Amino acid sequence: MSVETFRKEQRDVDREKCFLAAHAAGHDRIYRYFRRRTENAATAEDLCAEVFRIAWEKTGQEESLSVMVLFGIAKNVLRNHDRSASRSVNLLGALQLERDHERNDDDSRIHEALARLGPDEREVLLLTYWDGFSSSEVSDLLNTSATAVRMRLHRARKALGRLLDTESLSEGAKR
Repeated sequence: MSVETFRKEQRDVDREKCFLAAHAAGHDRIYRYFRRRTENAATAEDLCAEVFRIAWEKTGQEESLSVMVLFGIAKNVLRNHDRSASRSVNLLGALQLERDHERNDDDSRIHEALARLGPDEREVLLLTYWDGFSSSEVSDLLNTSATAVRMRLHRARKALGRLLDTESLSEGAKR
């Protein structure tokens, strides 16, 4: 074994010892910090793991990993988590508003008719027309033959057409 290899292995052992000592000293405190500030235990665990992932990277930079350093990392991780959660909530709200504005009467009629179809018929229609899969791709997804998919699709189109015609007739009678 060369001297350089020995030194590298020694640095790796020292790095691991430093990290394990920091983990033992700070894990429970960091977890409790997140648990008090997040919505559930799983999120706290994920954020805690992120802190120690970053801490592991820092041990390679010859920086000491005191509990205060770990809390500094934790503060930044929590800030990033909060920003991300805020962006997600804002995005979901914007998408819901967009969805509500885009739906017109024809769309809601189609959505209602689709909801009244059986699950197999609805699935084959959605995979084919909304998701753009071919009948052979749909057959792979549904674990059935392409012929069966084409038959389901034919029946589903007819059933959807009947439902839409029935709704049109009932709306015409109401007016």
